[in-house]
Amino acid sequence: MLDQPSTTSYVGRLAPSPTGAQHLGNARTFLITWLLCRRAHGQLLMRIEDLETPRIKLWASDQAMEDLRWLGLDWDPTPNLSTTTLGTVVQSHRLVRYADVLQRLIENDAVYPCTCTRSQIEAMAAPHESVLDGPVYPGTCSKRRASEAKELDREGTPYAWRFRMSPSQIRFDDLLIGDQVLRSPVIELGDFVVARMNGAIAYQLAVVVDDHDTGVTDVVRGDDLVLSTYRQLSIYSHMNWSPPRFCHLPLVVGTDGRRLAKRHGDTRLATLREAGIDPRTVIGYLAFRSGLLDRYVPMTPSELLAIDPLARLLRASLVFDSANAVEEFKNLQVTIEG
Repeated sequence: MLDQPSTTSYVGRLAPSPTGAQHLGNARTFLITWLLCRRAHGQLLMRIEDLETPRIKLWASDQAMEDLRWLGLDWDPTPNLSTTTLGTVVQSHRLVRYADVLQRLIENDAVYPCTCTRSQIEAMAAPHESVLDGPVYPGTCSKRRASEAKELDREGTPYAWRFRMSPSQIRFDDLLIGDQVLRSPVIELGDFVVARMNGAIAYQLAVVVDDHDTGVTDVVRGDDLVLSTYRQLSIYSHMNWSPPRFCHLPLVVGTDGRRLAKRHGDTRLATLREAGIDPRTVIGYLAFRSGLLDRYVPMTPSELLAIDPLARLLRASLVFDSANAVEEFKNLQVTIEG
């Protein structure tokens, strides 16, 4: 049982999800994560978040690590856990550990069995409730005790496990965007799933267990996950674990203001790599557009270590407005070389 986190002063993590190729938005998050950790002389761990089984691409984990190495970003082996030979935490290898923590939540009645389907929840939710983070769970099954799952098992009724959100406000001080407060979590976000009807452990529980077990002190990720932080802090609090510090970065988006996706053209790192783009071009571009540099200059990550990202990082989203990323970066290279 790993209930005592590492004593290392700064432990960060890179956590690609192998549901597809990594793109420029992922690269910017990886770069800032790497810079903050290396400037603090900390330990940077690698974790493969591969629990979304139907969406997992078998090639994506290896490609993500190739992309990171191409960019000049490295990481450290993860000690004291069952990992791959490369010292990388792989979530699909840790199902027993997640099940153990879930059992503790069940025994403490911190979760309850929920038989509601997604369509039922959507039908019950008021229109305004989808604004924050999808339909807010209306609490239909919240009066159930965890022990009632035994009767549902006997009946053959499928259920998910939902975590009971507190009615009291949750607050955290984000390293980039400052003080964050959710005044009524159970009303504004609702109880959330930690294990699905098919038995699969959900993201919210797995990442808390992983970050705790590996002693992560600092989590750097996109600001689309701010609301997830309130959920994860609730689990930390219930388990009496110390939470990490959080730093939520503005996203890299297309001209429509939505996070990068196929609709914005091909911004995959693998495409840039295979096209012969110099990775220093990509790093320099991301650093310049993020506010770390006053002008575009091709750079390696190590050459940026003298810059404090938190002091210079722009708070607005980075808009990538080119429909052809390969041509965009080829033109940048020509400009500099010329």
